[in-house]
Amino acid sequence: MRQVIGITGGIASGKSSVSQFIRDDLGFTIIDADLASREVVEPGEKAYNKIVESFGPQILLDEETIDRAKLGAIIFNDTEKRLLLNSIVHPAVRKRMIALKDAAFEREEETVFMDIPLLFESKLTTMVDKTLVVYVDKRVQIERLMKRNDYSEAEALARIASQMPLSEKKALADAVIDNNGDFEDTILQVRQVLLDWNVNNAE
Repeated sequence: MRQVIGITGGIASGKSSVSQFIRDDLGFTIIDADLASREVVEPGEKAYNKIVESFGPQILLDEETIDRAKLGAIIFNDTEKRLLLNSIVHPAVRKRMIALKDAAFEREEETVFMDIPLLFESKLTTMVDKTLVVYVDKRVQIERLMKRNDYSEAEALARIASQMPLSEKKALADAVIDNNGDFEDTILQVRQVLLDWNVNNAE
């Protein structure tokens, strides 16, 4: 039976590492929402043309790509413009991800994974059949983020506070991977969840 499994988590929770393991070691297709969001705004894409039309050529860099910092500054304090940008980008990202999923199913893959950071926040659970949350305790999240990004505790806390708490995501998930320990233990949990869901190794 074909199915789509959504993977999500929070900053420094280890979601990307879990996705990488599922793709590189188990051989499944991972459709990355962040990557899709970058691809749909490349020159020549419909969303790119709409963004330039809506925000003007001043948001472009010399090589005609979108200056993300400049665009971010425009929408940061302007709710109307932020909603306008989202109305252009979000449907394009969903369309790209669905096309990639359909292509995987045409290759007769039984299970496809979607790595979506804002799976619950953006109400994208309709795109997946099951949800998998990579979870860490808040203290572990703070420590890993400080170490990874060289942040102060205040900086780490500010970034964590800007996201939906992992405890809330955990409560909404069909399955939870506890990534508080070493990654070998995390991998064992991933394998067990896939076994419980009758997901066969792609390779």
